[in-house]
Amino acid sequence: MLLGSVLVLLLFGGAGAASAHAALRATDPKDGTVLKSAPRDITLTFTESVGLLDDSFRVLDPDGKRLKVGGAGHGAGGSETARVSLPAKLAQGTYTVAWRVVSADSHPVSGAFTFSVGKPSPAIVVADTGPTENPATESLFNMGRYLAYLAAALLIGTAVFVAACRPPEPARLRRLLWAGWGTLLGSTVFLLVLRAPYESGAGPASAFSLKAFERTLTTRPGEALLVRLALLLVAYFFVVRLLRLGEERLPRVWQAAGGALAVGLALTWAAAEHASAGIQVPVAMTSAVLHVLAMSVWLGGLAALLATLYGASSQLPAAVPARFSRLAFASVTVLVGTGVYQSWRGLGSWGAITGTTYGHLLVLKLLAVTLLLAAARLSRQWTGRLVTVAAKSETVAAEAEAESAVRETVPAAVVREKVSTGVVGEKAPTAVVREEAPERVGGSPSAPEPAPVTPGPASPAYRHGLRRSVLAEVAVGVVVLVLSTVLSGTLPGRAQAEAAEAGPATGGLPAASVTNVPFAVGGATGKVQITLDPGRTGENSVQALVYAADGGLATVPELRLSFTLPAKQIGPIDAQLRNKGGYWGTNDLTLPLAGDWRMKATIRVSDVDQISVTKTVRIVG
Repeated sequence: MLLGSVLVLLLFGGAGAASAHAALRATDPKDGTVLKSAPRDITLTFTESVGLLDDSFRVLDPDGKRLKVGGAGHGAGGSETARVSLPAKLAQGTYTVAWRVVSADSHPVSGAFTFSVGKPSPAIVVADTGPTENPATESLFNMGRYLAYLAAALLIGTAVFVAACRPPEPARLRRLLWAGWGTLLGSTVFLLVLRAPYESGAGPASAFSLKAFERTLTTRPGEALLVRLALLLVAYFFVVRLLRLGEERLPRVWQAAGGALAVGLALTWAAAEHASAGIQVPVAMTSAVLHVLAMSVWLGGLAALLATLYGASSQLPAAVPARFSRLAFASVTVLVGTGVYQSWRGLGSWGAITGTTYGHLLVLKLLAVTLLLAAARLSRQWTGRLVTVAAKSETVAAEAEAESAVRETVPAAVVREKVSTGVVGEKAPTAVVREEAPERVGGSPSAPEPAPVTPGPASPAYRHGLRRSVLAEVAVGVVVLVLSTVLSGTLPGRAQAEAAEAGPATGGLPAASVTNVPFAVGGATGKVQITLDPGRTGENSVQALVYAADGGLATVPELRLSFTLPAKQIGPIDAQLRNKGGYWGTNDLTLPLAGDWRMKATIRVSDVDQISVTKTVRIVG
């Protein structure tokens, strides 16, 4: 079962990779603005609180050289802002700001924008912000997150099942308990080591940097993982005590200790995810903790019940699934309540259900939970039938024991009264006849042996039906757990709407499309850097800079540019570039449709030498 769960997790491993988390709400200076004088600092405002890195800001001057800026910090708006100080004097031209922060749900976010001092530069230097996450580090880190959720459910749910449902052979759940504890411990250490490269977008090999690891221990996600490790070390002694438990109840002191450990473990997730930022943080944190605990008690308890049903050496008492049925009902009630609140908090509007990735995932989770509730109802019905059969069996057994006891206490001479009825309306005479019971050889009276009591032919069928329904619950429950994990790493619809209200200029990504066209002709080599702004359908401006082989600017007698859309048989459209004195450009290029356009650049370096190079550029709607 555990292997199957891991395979499902691997299948869903990349589901949340491309999701954004904290969204950029505004920049100061605004993206694309032209300032009369240089700003003293740069401030970014996000939809939720963010953590800062040593390299959160990279500012490039108009020549593409990196400026020396101050250390990154939070602005006057608190933890939802990021600010960096600029040098006292900035040259005229366009500056590019590349940024990278860690959102409140522990995921890194990056982007870039531009502003100009005095007047824009002939061409914008576009900073390569790099991937938000290294693919290898990202996959490993997400696998660790999924395993941690699975292990928490297994550990907490199995512990509660043993303590509350009191199965007859708790030692048989030893492997399940230790698997949950060990997997959660290992995945926590794994996440702690990978935390630094995951935040910086570096490869897994950089995880062994001592400086990066020390920084991880000072961040909120790192502190949460450390607390989880400490709680797991204490939980070791609780698991040992729990496995020594027979069918008796766990002492109240140990119950309180186990409850405190479970709440503490759930808090380590709530403190490092969406609940810790945004609106109504105290209520959201409480709801997140209750949601994690209810999920763990239900899904982890199902795994424990399934293991007990298949692994018990004798018939499982009907009281055990009956106790879990009541526990599962309470867990479902808590899950529904907290789930509704978290959905409202994350979506923000009805339109977000169909218009955001968060909403789509939420619908999928709702469908999976509906299937899970259907399987749970079937399990509850099988449990009810099993309890009814067991109750009838106990009644029959009790009557048989009572009859046997009476037979042992009444003397061999049994007094029977025979009543003969006379005329209607008259009292009938009563005759008392003493009948001697026949004696067995040896002088002892014979007493019929009570018939053995069996649960009845329906009991095995009910137990088999319960096994199948619980197995279905576990299978669907794993899917729900995976969707919950992916959902916790997806930008909520409310935050996405807030970012959209700020306008597309604050999206955190460079708006312009930049293409480098290399050439070699007539003994001259170099490249042409062509910038389409904004790189969308409609009117675009074009700036083309010609660079020599040594990286310096070069001049050419002629540069022509045309665009063709083969899919729609449109073009060629001549950009009609004009020499602007140092670069070639135009503000009148109109590209009517979105798609993959073929951009043909013709560079003439002398009266007789020229070359044409074709590149594909993506124009969005």
